[in-house]
This record gives sequence, structure tokens and C-alpha cells, in this order.
Amino acid sequence: MELLRLTGADMPTSPPGVPNAAPDQTATGKDHFEVLDGLRGTAAMLVVLFHIQGITVMWDASKVILHHAVLAVDFFFLLSGFVIGYAYDDRWDRMSVRRFLTLRLIRLHPLVILGVVLGFVSYLSDPFAGSAQAVPLGKLLGVFALGLLLLPAGPLPNRWSDTHPFNGPCWSLLQEYIGNIAYALLLRRLSARALLAIAIASGICLVVCGLRLGTMDQGSGWDSLWMAPVRLCFPFVMGLWLFRVRGRLPFLRLGYLPLTVVLIAVAAFPTLSNVGPVKLNGLYETTCIVVVFPLVILAGSHSEAGRGMMGLCKFAGRISYPIYMTHFPFLYVWMNFVANGHPTQDMLVVIGLALIPFLIAVAWASYTFWDEPIRARLRTALGSHR
Repeated sequence: MELLRLTGADMPTSPPGVPNAAPDQTATGKDHFEVLDGLRGTAAMLVVLFHIQGITVMWDASKVILHHAVLAVDFFFLLSGFVIGYAYDDRWDRMSVRRFLTLRLIRLHPLVILGVVLGFVSYLSDPFAGSAQAVPLGKLLGVFALGLLLLPAGPLPNRWSDTHPFNGPCWSLLQEYIGNIAYALLLRRLSARALLAIAIASGICLVVCGLRLGTMDQGSGWDSLWMAPVRLCFPFVMGLWLFRVRGRLPFLRLGYLPLTVVLIAVAAFPTLSNVGPVKLNGLYETTCIVVVFPLVILAGSHSEAGRGMMGLCKFAGRISYPIYMTHFPFLYVWMNFVANGHPTQDMLVVIGLALIPFLIAVAWASYTFWDEPIRARLRTALGSHR
């Protein structure tokens, strides 16, 4: 899942004193798609708000507001395919598979490690968990070691059936890694026509699964692990195809704010009931993935943020991956507080709202003091060993 900026270092190109005058550039001199960066931030915030509010109402479906915010993961996969094509398609004459995978590890893994460390600390020190998380330390250390490698581990008590129990969202990062490997070994070599054929076939599979299950909220647990690659394949390949052919497709342009409204509307749409054997909710969610999201990516790639929105898009893009990877360890504590802390309704509202700026601050600190410095050192080390 490409919850990140395009590639390489963030290198502002604006003149001194005008920090938002132009898009940032990657280390290879390409401009960022700032509207897509902003939309990545919007989608990440929808996930965070969905988790905060859902936990607050103990996942009572009748009280959940952003019913379909789980589709942000599919949006990230789609955006990832587009961004990978943009960043790397023209570099294979001077880049090996090994170097590509190393660059991707440098870009993604520092925050994987931070998120798992936070989740480990959260599991050990949660004051509201009671005896629900009393697990032998040896087992926890084994799960921790697997988590640092982004590998699935057996479920832990009080963590549902998550394949990555110290930081649930890591399941989608594992799929992101799989998508990157598939791109390096195969997808980059395929024509646009072959990519479209794969996208159509995997899209049909996705729709069939949606109609069968009634929801795309699958893939994060051991009971639905088989759905994780199903959710990855169509959007990732479609994103790569969109990048390859975007110049031949209709020139859509809406801008950051209208496209943000589209994503919010998708997430907040009511859950649909079944009509006979037809699970309309699954049909709605797969339609969003197969039709709506590609159009949003296409429109966003042709849109410009403008001076007024540039700063917001940059900020949203920079914290999108950090907030996705660091918010859940804190929300595990929030979950246990809601369940066992006997809070009043007023306390739930006040603390729930306070969590939003707190998690944004954690994400910005993670980006500034952990992610960027580590990646800069690793890139320097990689450059010195060419």
C-alpha cells in the first residue's frame, strides 16, 4: 500500500519565502502529483476517524458514521500502482531489481518498525487491558520479531484474529511489498494491453467476492487472509495501467477539495441491505473500487493544487503514511479504555476528539524525527555503495 510520497527525498523547489509555490520534486527531479498526495492524506484520515469513532461506539453498525472507510486501503493500492509506474517505469535501464527493492525497503520499512515497536509497548503497558493481554513474554517476543519483518504471526488475545497483532494495518503493507515484488519481477515488463487484461480478470474476481461476502472489509485477519491478495491485485494493476495510458484517457480535472468530497461521500454512504440473494453493500463497495476510485486517481493526476491548497496537500501527503502506521497502537489503548474504563458519554466525546490532533502530532513527529532522518542516512549509505 503506497501510503507515501512518490519516491526519494522531499526536495522543495519553491523560492525562499514562498514554501508552497511549486510542487516538491523527487530525488530524480520529477514533480510530485500534489493533489494525489493530498488525497492520500484524506484517505488516511478517513481510516483514522473511522477507527476512533468505531471504537467509541464499540462497532455498533447502527452508530458507525464512516461505514466504508475501509475502502481507503483499496484506494491506497490503486494509488500505489500509479505512483510506482510514475516513479520507476523509466529507470530500469539503469536500475537492478535488487536496487529497486532496496529503495522500497528504505522508503517503507522504517515506519513499519516504528509501528510494531509502538504496538509492542502498547500491548505490554496498556493500563486498561486487565488480564486480557497476559501472554508469556517468549510468545510476545516471537510475535514482535515476526512483526519487525512484516511477517504474519499467530493471533494474540484481545487483538481479534489479526495477522499482525501488534499493529493491525501492517497487513496491507505486506500486500504492498508483494505488489512491489510483482512489479519488479513481472508487471513492469508487461504492455498496457496485458495489464488491462489482468485488471479486468482480477476486477471480475473482486466483484464476485464482494457480491458473495457483502463487504470488502476483509484480509486483515487469519479468517479472511485469502482476500488480501484479491484486494491488492485489481487496484494495484489498474493503477499501473492508468499511469501508462493516462495521456490517452479523457482529461478529467476536479481539484483537491472536490475529490476529497468524493472520498468522504464514498466513506459515509449508508450500509446497504440485501435484496434477495444480491448483497448490495458488496456491490456498492466493489463499484467504488472498480469505477469511482480510478476516476478519482485520473482526475487527481490531471489537477493542480494551486497556491491556496499546495501547503495542505503537502502536509497531508507527508503525514499520510506515518499516521496510518502509528495510530493503531494508541487506539488499542482507547479500545480497552472504552470497554473497561467506565467512561461517561462526555468523556468519550472529549477524549475521542482530542485523539485526532494527538495522532496527527504523533504522525508529524514520526515523519520528522524518525522516518526522514533514517531514510536520509540509508539513502546516503546506499549511494556510497553503488
